[in-house]
Amino acid sequence: MIHVQEIDGRKLVCWSSNGSFLPDRKTLVFIHGSGGSHTDWILQYTPLKDLFNIVALDLPGHGQSDGPGEQDVSAYVEWVKKILEGLEVAKPVLIGHSLGAAISLSFVIRYGHMAAAVVPVGGGGRMPVNPAILEGLKQNPAAIIGLAAKFSIAKENRERLSGLLVETLTRVNPEILYGDFAACGKLDILDAVAAIRIPALVICGADDKMTPPALSQGLGEKIPEARLVLIPGAGHFVMLENPEAFNAALTDFVSSLPA
Repeated sequence: MIHVQEIDGRKLVCWSSNGSFLPDRKTLVFIHGSGGSHTDWILQYTPLKDLFNIVALDLPGHGQSDGPGEQDVSAYVEWVKKILEGLEVAKPVLIGHSLGAAISLSFVIRYGHMAAAVVPVGGGGRMPVNPAILEGLKQNPAAIIGLAAKFSIAKENRERLSGLLVETLTRVNPEILYGDFAACGKLDILDAVAAIRIPALVICGADDKMTPPALSQGLGEKIPEARLVLIPGAGHFVMLENPEAFNAALTDFVSSLPA
């Protein structure tokens, strides 16, 4: 169900599995990537809603949430904190894709006591963005969106998913998309993640061209006792490209956490 709350004068939206969270279930909080929305996780919250309490966010300026967006990961972290406090969510598992991975990792570096575990998906401690992409988003966003849709999806999945990704990103205000990519480009938490002391599962598509597996492997090496899962047959949008393998890895990890 769609849940709306007003925070600092803005309408902020999320998808929630229940009217109230069931105390005997673990809570998963999904954070989308650049230009995304809660619907990026539809192949997760639909099959998993009867196993876990689930919240899938629309960050400010994304999906159905009021804008503007932000141009810094730390600013998005503060919004996520306010949203979770407003929902009275305690000790969730934070699952973030791409920009959302940067947000979830930065959140637990700053507020580790508020989360039970973290699952960065297609992320890294640094996520460099080619300046030509940022300039292209100002000058010719359609061309950049087309390239992003091509390289974000593994070759065998492009016919199935690239058109949908182009359609989705084309609906996003180019200024929001620019801000998201700029936020990723400024990220530098590679050393800071070594201080994370909660369980971590690092997931990446084996064919990810946007944030190559080496970045996820770097996280797996830096975060103490992190698990690393590379999912075959998937690129940057691993949760849409191979949802069965993604959901299996996520469910196994969450089920292993203390009650």
